[in-house]
Amino acid sequence: MKTIHKFLMGAAFSLPLTLYAQQAPTLQELISSALQNNETLNQQVLENKFTKLDDEKLNDVFLPKVEITGKTGYMYTSADINSPEIKVPAVPPVFPGAVVPEGQLSNNLNISGLSASAKAEASMVIYSGGKVKYLKEANREKNLSEEVMMQKTKDDVITEISKAYDQLSLVYESKKVLDQSKKRLEINKKTADKALGYGLITPYDHKKIELAQATLDSKMVEYEGKKDLLITQIHLLTGIERERIAMIEHDLQPINYEVLNETVENRAEVKALQHGINATDFKIKAEERWWVPKVQAQTSLSYFGLYNNRISTSDEIFPGTGKKLDLHPSAINVFPMFTAGVGFKWEVFDGNEGKHAIEKAKIDKEILESKQKDAIKKLNLNLANNQTNYNIANAQIKLKEKARQIAAKGLEQVEKEFRYGTKTSAALIEAETDLQNAELELQTAIFNQRVSAIELMKSTQNLNPENL
Repeated sequence: MKTIHKFLMGAAFSLPLTLYAQQAPTLQELISSALQNNETLNQQVLENKFTKLDDEKLNDVFLPKVEITGKTGYMYTSADINSPEIKVPAVPPVFPGAVVPEGQLSNNLNISGLSASAKAEASMVIYSGGKVKYLKEANREKNLSEEVMMQKTKDDVITEISKAYDQLSLVYESKKVLDQSKKRLEINKKTADKALGYGLITPYDHKKIELAQATLDSKMVEYEGKKDLLITQIHLLTGIERERIAMIEHDLQPINYEVLNETVENRAEVKALQHGINATDFKIKAEERWWVPKVQAQTSLSYFGLYNNRISTSDEIFPGTGKKLDLHPSAINVFPMFTAGVGFKWEVFDGNEGKHAIEKAKIDKEILESKQKDAIKKLNLNLANNQTNYNIANAQIKLKEKARQIAAKGLEQVEKEFRYGTKTSAALIEAETDLQNAELELQTAIFNQRVSAIELMKSTQNLNPENL
């Protein structure tokens, strides 16, 4: 019983997963998977991490920095001592005075041994002249600009996947049209068989219906090729299994959309350029602070030692004594050497580097402002063009629907007359072909309307996947 219970419990838990695996993906799932699978968007996210790292570096400017250094090695130094002429005044009656000639006491002092030194130093920026503050603001605007451009990439991904999704639906709709046409031809083929038996039509007329059936079979092969290609495209864009994609069944319906108060000012390109302009404003302010003094606190603790050393002179210390200096102290240590204080740096004149940096930032701002104006003009033209295309696409749907109705009535009339022998098979096939084309053109018109509606949404950065 326990074994049966465990089996039933396992089957109950695995059933939802199995059902999910057998379900066709929705457009929302396709879009979500495509966004995760898009390398361009992933690259933008990675590049944005550099901007966030720059922001962290600016935040860390005021953190204390601690360095510990040390070194050891053999040290040798020699100093030349050149003595001037020395006059020793007389001290009567004890000392008559004397004169030491120039160079009489000249000597070479040599110091050698193993040296060791160590130093711990800590420093902290107290005031950066206000430059870091404005650089942080500029970096924040840069980050916003990059995030806005990510939204543009997302819209491009949504457009691409929704178009492929609709194309797949268009292919399925075409299949339905071909299936209906095939059924009608099979019915009319039976009528033609009887008419041929009664001698009401010629074998040539009978062959035309067979040719029409063969033409339909050829279109079916073409349909399978288009379907397989679209399934492959969606699979590569989303990473979803081909078997699930093949299960998609979606009726093409027009998208109703109206531009209300939206303008091209909402477009990602315009917003990104505006954030870029804001960033250059802060950069100009940062560069204008070049002359403001920077203040830093600093402290250090040092040690110096000399071991196995020798201090000597090359000549006798005093003329006539025959004695040279030759000392071998075991160790000489200097510790601690401690310093602490506050220092500042004031660039009174930097060779016009600050001035040139300000001018460069101002030129960058003018370039971005020019690009923004140009972008607004082109995007307004794009909005007008997409609105026109959308209106035309809606009118085309009405036109193609009317043409389909006329073709359907025409085929119905020709079929009746064909049964009574007053119409030839050529007229029947022509009417059948007209209805096929009218139905396919109607589905294509709906597909084109959906494409134009999506482009119109994008014109004002108002593309919402839920409306698709």
